Amino acid sequence: MASPKTAVSSLSLLVALIICFSPVHSSNTIGKGYRLISVEESPDGGFIGYLQVKQKTNIYGSDITTLRLFVKHETDNRLRVHITDAKKQRWEVPYNLLPREQPPPAGKVIGKYPTTVHEISGSELIFSFTKDPFTFAVKRRSNGQTLFNTSSDSTSPFGQMVFKDQYLEISTSLPKDASLYGLGENSQAKGIKLVPNEPYTLYTEDVSAINLNTDLYGSHPVYMDLRNVGGKPYAHAVLLLNSNGMDVFYRGTSLTYKVTGGVFDFYFVAGPSPLDVVDQYTSLIGRPAPMPYWSLGFHQCRWGYHNLSVVEDVVDSYKKAKIPLDVIWNDDDHMDAHKDFTLNNISYPRAKLLKFLDRIHKMGMKYIVINDPGIGVNASYGVYQRAMANDVFIKYEGKPFLAQVWPGPVYFPDFLNPKTVAWWGDEIRRFHELVPIDGLWIDMNEINATGVTAPVGFKTIATSALHYNGVREYDAHSLYGFSETIATHKGLQSIEGKRPFILSRSTFVGSGRYAAHWTGDNKGTWQSLRVSISTMLNFGIFGVPMVGSDICGFYPQPTEELCNRWIEVGAFYPFSRDHANYYSPRQELYQWDTVAKSARNALGMRYKLLPYLYTLSYEAHMTGAPMARPLFFSFPEYTKCYGLSTQFLLGTSLMISPVLKKGRTQVKALFPPGSWYHMFDMTQAVVTKTGKRVALPAPLHFVNVHLYQNTILPMQQGGLISKEARTTPFSLVITFPAGATEGYATGKLYLDEDELPEMKLGNGQSTYVDFYASVGNGTVKMWSQVKEGKFALSKGWVIEKVSVLGLKGAGSASEIEINGSPISNEAKKIEVSSKEHTYVAGLEEEGENKSVMVEVKGLEMMVGKDFNMSWKMGINGAV
Repeated sequence: MASPKTAVSSLSLLVALIICFSPVHSSNTIGKGYRLISVEESPDGGFIGYLQVKQKTNIYGSDITTLRLFVKHETDNRLRVHITDAKKQRWEVPYNLLPREQPPPAGKVIGKYPTTVHEISGSELIFSFTKDPFTFAVKRRSNGQTLFNTSSDSTSPFGQMVFKDQYLEISTSLPKDASLYGLGENSQAKGIKLVPNEPYTLYTEDVSAINLNTDLYGSHPVYMDLRNVGGKPYAHAVLLLNSNGMDVFYRGTSLTYKVTGGVFDFYFVAGPSPLDVVDQYTSLIGRPAPMPYWSLGFHQCRWGYHNLSVVEDVVDSYKKAKIPLDVIWNDDDHMDAHKDFTLNNISYPRAKLLKFLDRIHKMGMKYIVINDPGIGVNASYGVYQRAMANDVFIKYEGKPFLAQVWPGPVYFPDFLNPKTVAWWGDEIRRFHELVPIDGLWIDMNEINATGVTAPVGFKTIATSALHYNGVREYDAHSLYGFSETIATHKGLQSIEGKRPFILSRSTFVGSGRYAAHWTGDNKGTWQSLRVSISTMLNFGIFGVPMVGSDICGFYPQPTEELCNRWIEVGAFYPFSRDHANYYSPRQELYQWDTVAKSARNALGMRYKLLPYLYTLSYEAHMTGAPMARPLFFSFPEYTKCYGLSTQFLLGTSLMISPVLKKGRTQVKALFPPGSWYHMFDMTQAVVTKTGKRVALPAPLHFVNVHLYQNTILPMQQGGLISKEARTTPFSLVITFPAGATEGYATGKLYLDEDELPEMKLGNGQSTYVDFYASVGNGTVKMWSQVKEGKFALSKGWVIEKVSVLGLKGAGSASEIEINGSPISNEAKKIEVSSKEHTYVAGLEEEGENKSVMVEVKGLEMMVGKDFNMSWKMGINGAV
């Protein structure tokens, strides 16, 4: 839920921040730069240098006279460059919120030391510098490429580094063929790839996501840079870890940061693949949170479920329509007068609610409610009373900051205060005892407020308000949602020791370690549908892989056609939820017969893919790998996909090519080189040697989902709820290059008891399986290697079917062996079938031989035990 009013950009209104937008002064008049007066090795293995201002100016305040430079190769692939006031501690992102190495403390400058080094080399990244004026560059050792360079030249002119109390500026030159991604959160109308001369402002605020190319709910000052050097792709990322409001000006051949305070704290990660980049980035900011299995099911929400009977009807209607549903949500309708941690005992009487929750919990369904940070100022309200007793609120002129949100007058908890974290956790515990919720949805935490005492700003706290230990809202504003997320995670985990599920609107660097994210108040339009893909893909890069947009749009009501097409995309968001506004007509997926049909089709496939999605969530937790990712993650050599924002991958191999425009019954999809098989009809294939665009049929209820070659995809039979779907037999889909005489494929599967707080092997309640397959010399082989099979064996999971795609010829399987023993088809009731592939594009037009799909059903191979299986191809299919 959010205010239906369209918000105005608070950053542009705040006097203290308006300097970022001023066109009056060039950088050379704002500041004259610095000279390096010394640099030497520090005891911790880094290097410390001192910079002295060349000539002070008074524009936007006086320059800080002496700066301290700290450079350190923290790992083989990560370099840190930290610049701050040499004599005085400045605001930085708190180290207790985002744990990381601390640089040496600021202190007295003892003197001028000779510069004893000229560059600082690491395994892959090299830091070099010039003394006067001071500039620095970061280069890649392996190919000599310059990744970041603060020295201006004629092709990318910009000013010197500026460092004042409330204005920092620094620039880098860029090659014009670099492809940049990131710098969020915003709704990028032109796709995921950054566009020169578009505005990139980072300052968390409640600006509805219907507003394009403007700063939204999160602040992620990181970008990925992908370059193709001599036909070989190289990716790296640059993070400026700073929570102050900033503008980033990207001009194609240069990029300039203009920041309203804090320090320059740069982290460079070397990649070189996009997956390497997110691995190295999340190893710094925190690995994505483990997600419960049920969270990968479908979710339904609406602001405007006025009473419990409406919610009960929604659950029953989904079941009647045979549309999968795992989680039912309440916006603030369940609350007493919009107050947090309360229940409206008239519209949501506790006894009836508990009875309802007992019923759906037994089915395996879950229940989540919203929570806004504003605490109603009400002397009879227990949450408020305990908050005042613990002195937990943000202050303004010595008193709690007063604002106006849903309950009316509110105060805001200060989550930088340890007492607030403890109080918040206690309130979560109290509410859980009242209502056994399964997760929390934290909204309006940018922080959203209509200030009634603040002289400047709109829908945000006064920048002069104070947090714990005198921290200014001016500095900490963009951290609010992040700090609330950490406190919420701690509170939920302490209740029953279960794996928490949190959905947060506002995010910062590191939020993915604790929470999922949805992209806020979008619009029921085709444009919002298209933009949702770019935003989702960006958050994967930001280390927040569990992400999705309100399916069918938050407001206004979508058309029936749009809602059909949206569920065909949204069924493949990592976080898949239908959500609508109070003022819009009902839009649950069963409201239209056509949408219900599309939902059964698309969500039916999602629920079959849950084992794959859950394995992706495990990989995300272990390595940061996005669940939904741009095509260039798997095909970085294929430059045609660098700007592609209308298709996406789930994992490395599953490609979704949706309809995103009104009235279309065909979609032109880009296929990177290789063989691709349609998941809804595995006999259909697209094969291309060099990559091509292909016109695919896409009637109203048809979803184009293709699986790439060399893949083993674990699936189950699906169901209407993930708890049921988990109990069904497994199948394996194995893909080889179409018609190849030799091939090799791999896959993986992670399973666990998803209520456990940790997602890992070694606890006795998890299993990991590597799958392998090969074809050659007329024989198809597949086998598995199981780690810690006890858990899977305890569940009795079996592999019932194997489908092998792309086999050369037109024959079928014979001489089947499992674990070295021949199998009698009659005795084991094993069914073997084969079908020829048809090609939407590919082999037939290139005059190649045909290929077949072979299926073997009736198997009983235990998931939790190593197996090997083989067969000979029949006479017509000899290879």
